[in-house]
Amino acid sequence: MSKNLRISLIFGGFVTAIAAAFYPIFFYPLTHNKEYKDAQKMNRSGVNQADIQPIGVKIWSDPFKPSGK
Repeated sequence: MSKNLRISLIFGGFVTAIAAAFYPIFFYPLTHNKEYKDAQKMNRSGVNQADIQPIGVKIWSDPFKPSGK
């Protein structure tokens, strides 16, 4: 095996490992928005936000809704 082929395989493996690590962290939630919205709706039902927020901290809102609209 030539030296250039080995270096390119190592570099390609590194890039593939990085891409495989980013998929479940970043790309899957972006492509499956509805699942995350439904899970948050279920998890936050029955929670009074004002009772659990510390004083002076903004009450959390829907992270999927664009702000200001």
